[in-house]
Amino acid sequence: MDSGFYAACSGLVARMQALEVLAHDLANVGTPGYKARHQFFAAFENSLAALSDPLNQAMNRFGILGGAYVDFREGSLEPTGNPLDVAIEGPGFFVVQTAAGVRYTRNGALRLNARRVLVTAEGDPVLGTAGPLIVPEGKLDISGDGTVSVNGAQIGRLQVVEFPAATALVPEGNTYFAAPTGSARPARTSTLRPGTVEDSNMNPVLGTIELVAAQRTAQMLERALGIFNNDLNRTAEQIGRV
Repeated sequence: MDSGFYAACSGLVARMQALEVLAHDLANVGTPGYKARHQFFAAFENSLAALSDPLNQAMNRFGILGGAYVDFREGSLEPTGNPLDVAIEGPGFFVVQTAAGVRYTRNGALRLNARRVLVTAEGDPVLGTAGPLIVPEGKLDISGDGTVSVNGAQIGRLQVVEFPAATALVPEGNTYFAAPTGSARPARTSTLRPGTVEDSNMNPVLGTIELVAAQRTAQMLERALGIFNNDLNRTAEQIGRV
C-alpha cells in the first residue's frame, strides 16, 4: 500500500513539473527566437526492490521528472519590414551584455533605447564586434554579414557567434542562454536576414495536446492518491479498534 501511495505521489509531482514546462512553452509561442523545452522522465527505484519479485519491483519503481532539454531547431522566418528586426539563418546567436554577464539569444526583435543604444526586447545592449552599438539619427541598414550602417556610413558590426555541438547552453528567462566561458566562436555558417524575425519553434497544437494529456494523467494520479489515503485511514481505524 505504501509503495502504491509513493508511486502515485511521485508520478503526480512529475506531471505537475511537466505542466510547468509546457505552460512556459505555450506562453512563449509568440516570442521571437524562443526555443521550446521538452521534458523527459526517469525511474527512481527503491533499493529494496532489487531483492523483491517482479511485482514488488514494479511497485517500488517511482517515476520522476528527469529534466528538460532545449530544442534548438530553427523557427520559421517572418518578414516584418522593420529595419531593427534581424533574424539569424544557421546556428548562430547574438551576443548580449546583461547585468549577470554576457548572454546569447536568437531573438532579433531589436530596438533603440533613450540613448539610442541598440538593445534587446529586455533592454540589454546587443554587442557589436567593438562593444555596444550607438546608432545616430538617420536611415538604419543592417546587412547580411551584420554590418550596421546609418545613411550609408558604417557604424559597427553585430557580433554573431556559434558553439560546438556538445556545448551545454543553459536557458535563462525566455530567450537568453548562458554558455561556458570561452566556448563561443565567431560565426562561420550563419547569415542575417534584416527586416525579419525568427518565430518561436514551439508547436502550439502539439503543445496543447501534451498539456491536456499531462493534466488528465495528473487528475488520475490525484484520484489514486485519494483512494490510497482513504484505504490507509480505514486500516488505521481498524488497528485502533484492535
